[in-house]
Amino acid sequence: MLHDPGSYSPPLIIDEIKLGKDEEDVLKSLGAEIARISSDPINKERARLWTGVNDLKGERPVVWINEIPWHEMNVDDELTLRTRNPWARGFETTLRRTVYQWKHMAGDMVVNPWIDCPLASHSTDFGIVEDVDIARTDSQNEIVSRHFKIQIKEPEDILKIKMPTVTHVEKTTAVTWGTMQHLFKDIIEVRKQGQTHIWFTPWDYLIRWWGIEEAMIDMVDRPDMVHAAYERMVDAWMIELDQFVEQNLLSLDCANVRIGSGGYGYTSQLPGSPFDPARVGTKNMWGCSNAQILTSVSPEMHWEFAMEHDLRWLRRWGLNYYGCCEPLDRKIAQLDRLPNLRKVSASPWNDWKRLFSGLGDRYVASVKPNPAIFLDEAWSPEEARKTMTDILDVADAEGCTNIELIMKDISTVHRHPQRLWKWADIAMEVARSR
Repeated sequence: MLHDPGSYSPPLIIDEIKLGKDEEDVLKSLGAEIARISSDPINKERARLWTGVNDLKGERPVVWINEIPWHEMNVDDELTLRTRNPWARGFETTLRRTVYQWKHMAGDMVVNPWIDCPLASHSTDFGIVEDVDIARTDSQNEIVSRHFKIQIKEPEDILKIKMPTVTHVEKTTAVTWGTMQHLFKDIIEVRKQGQTHIWFTPWDYLIRWWGIEEAMIDMVDRPDMVHAAYERMVDAWMIELDQFVEQNLLSLDCANVRIGSGGYGYTSQLPGSPFDPARVGTKNMWGCSNAQILTSVSPEMHWEFAMEHDLRWLRRWGLNYYGCCEPLDRKIAQLDRLPNLRKVSASPWNDWKRLFSGLGDRYVASVKPNPAIFLDEAWSPEEARKTMTDILDVADAEGCTNIELIMKDISTVHRHPQRLWKWADIAMEVARSR
């Protein structure tokens, strides 16, 4: 996501980064650990397996864990930060989490033999910030319950949605680049990294401003208003993307970069041709879309009020990913109409037989086992193994041969991180047995 519908963040301006020697030593040590991990030949083998799956030539399912409840993961101070500078603490967090995941729950994780220096790009919001009441059960958990206050009630309110402006904060990029070059000289390469994962999801925004029941009713009572609002959101994303292209702020994502709501984007079919390494275009990259809130609408309405509008966006990309939590097993005919579609989200609310039969060997099934298995009373390693085995048995029977197993949306492991470690081990055993 380039911006958060729940808040507005100003551009990050960094004039200088002052680090004590002890802070530098901490970051250098972590950089050296990343260099050591990335030198393991298993990284190339895993990248090859991901490429095969995404090229529709999968040898076995590939496994990855994402959206981790990091506030519950710290064991033996492995995630405890030791730097003080705000920039350093954010960077240290990224490095420690990478090392931690590799050690405890790697699955088919890949670690690059370089460290990314993100280009400091900033996009303004869409003009509306959600007005919301929040309920929490854990003050440390980012997952909260929300009650949205309606801001789009009438057609004229659609104009509250504004077109975003993208800026490259070049000074911040220069300062962080210089600092990282100093820190990791002779340890590990540093590369500049532009925008990759662009989470295109107009409905996720609209319902925060419109209200869920209200939007669903308006699809029947005021369809022209719904179409106008959705089309304005597509316009906003398109204008934003144009600016990323014009300012040369995109980077390739056919690597260990998350695609849509699934796994890595490794594929031999991107960046494709034409391709200028000095100026990445959208046709060299993955795109995505979804409409989670339309779970219960008919296939025809899903097409009319989401997918058909998305065509303008999806045509811009070399390959596409569709879906998130919404079950798509009854909407295969609509998926088949999407341009350059390669991956389809397979959430736990699908009928597996119907979904896998529809996808066959034509798409990658991005299978998401239910994270509720980690709940206190529900956790059972045996049930975790049975769930994945049963899903893959159905996929085999229906000729769905390209599978990624993605554990995500993990709100809690009830402060037992070992459950997630064990799930990773089981998932790899199941995947390797296919």
